[in-house]
Amino acid sequence: MTGRVTGRRLRGLLLTVGAVLTLIGGILAGMVGIAGTAQAASSLPCDIYASAGTPCAAAHSTTRALYASYNGSLYQVKRASDSATTNIGVLSAGGYANAAAQDSFCSGTTCVITKIYDQSPNHNDLTIEGPGGNGGQDVGAIANALPVTVGGHAAYGVFVSAGVGYRDNSTTGIATGSSPEGAYMVTSGHHVNNRCCFDYGNAETSGNDTGNGHMDAINFGTECWFSCSGAGSGPWVEADLENGLFFGGNGSNANNKGNSSEFVTALEKNNGTTTYAIKGGNAQSGSLTTWYNGALPNLGGYTPMHLEGAIVLGTGGDNSNGSDGSFFEGVMTSGYPTDAADNAVQANITSVGYTTPAATFPVAGTAYRLTNTNSGKVLDAVNCGTGNGTSVDLWSSLGNTCQQWKFAGAGNGHYTITNVNSGTVLDDKNCAQSNGTAVQLWASLGNTCQQWDVTRVGSHYTISNVNTGMTLDVTNCGTANGTVVRQWQQLDNTCQQWDIAP
Repeated sequence: MTGRVTGRRLRGLLLTVGAVLTLIGGILAGMVGIAGTAQAASSLPCDIYASAGTPCAAAHSTTRALYASYNGSLYQVKRASDSATTNIGVLSAGGYANAAAQDSFCSGTTCVITKIYDQSPNHNDLTIEGPGGNGGQDVGAIANALPVTVGGHAAYGVFVSAGVGYRDNSTTGIATGSSPEGAYMVTSGHHVNNRCCFDYGNAETSGNDTGNGHMDAINFGTECWFSCSGAGSGPWVEADLENGLFFGGNGSNANNKGNSSEFVTALEKNNGTTTYAIKGGNAQSGSLTTWYNGALPNLGGYTPMHLEGAIVLGTGGDNSNGSDGSFFEGVMTSGYPTDAADNAVQANITSVGYTTPAATFPVAGTAYRLTNTNSGKVLDAVNCGTGNGTSVDLWSSLGNTCQQWKFAGAGNGHYTITNVNSGTVLDDKNCAQSNGTAVQLWASLGNTCQQWDVTRVGSHYTISNVNTGMTLDVTNCGTANGTVVRQWQQLDNTCQQWDIAP
């Protein structure tokens, strides 16, 4: 599970009159913006929190500045063709990402995000996560995998699938011990799974599970570690406090009904000694809902907290890295933010108009061949089998329907992939979730084990299973006829990339 975020103790509960006026100004500035407008708001999330006495201790985004004055780099990308890197900044101070610079630099090749810069003065930059107690070396997110429009500008989010993660184990200004802090992130209510752990927040500095209360991070997904009876089907904003993903209280909380909008504001805050709160909202419109505001768990180790001050994104505190998730922006604060500040930040987020560009590919009903980029061989139903359990492999193109596939929308941007010859669908065998899990053909069951995300990678695509978060992979990068196709965590190589063409 992910780690905690440390913060300084809130020095005062009352704002000065000047601070109140500044905060109100921030709220109004955030509300004035119209969704889809190109102009940045005059008071951005970190300005709002600073005015409320809880400044950002870390601020990360690949889509926009989080301070009105910020004019630096947002993130770094590395291209596969020559391993060169470049920084992607903002179009203007307080503005939006210069996505065109990324498109130009990465033209004709694949890029991955290698660093996400901290916009705060603390310089808590996130880099690709190394091995931890429950996960090996991670890889960077594919840089163009998550196109988005924000403030009327094209940008890219961070597309997390199994094996992707970022971390900073040596931070400045992040809460430690029982110091109070808060955090929010803008994520996707559609790109989720039930594997541990899509987190953003405070974690262990060692990359190991060091015990209850050693993390304080936002988790977003469909994991249900305690009873979720009455809470719906998620996904939920949860608190990862280590050794538990908490809906509220001691874990279960039927009042936490989840947030399934296209874009979600997920927020968690913790005073370190007695209280924590969980909030969620539609990042495109409306206000936050408080799902929980009350006592810390009384299960041992959580009162008080024992924060260590690392920052993690996309994995758990021990690098549990099987999750799916999308990250667009997020901050961690020094001190326990006021509800008024949270509301003002939400107003600013909704004002910038996060939207998803319309999908134009693949076209429903069109028969495609899926050619592996590394081998040049195509995805094939073994021996043209039509029964449940038919295996899938690579084979030279034969021009028949056993090697043709149709895509159909399955909701929330996912697809089912149907073999043209058999009419059965590409299936995660036994809904298993480990590296090496087989793929097969099976009659449609309507579950997430048979749903897939199709993600652009330069001029190619990755195909990842919604249930596992893992990608369609060629065993050992084999190139011979009959090489088994399976699932594996993301490796950023061409053995997991496919050309999709009629």
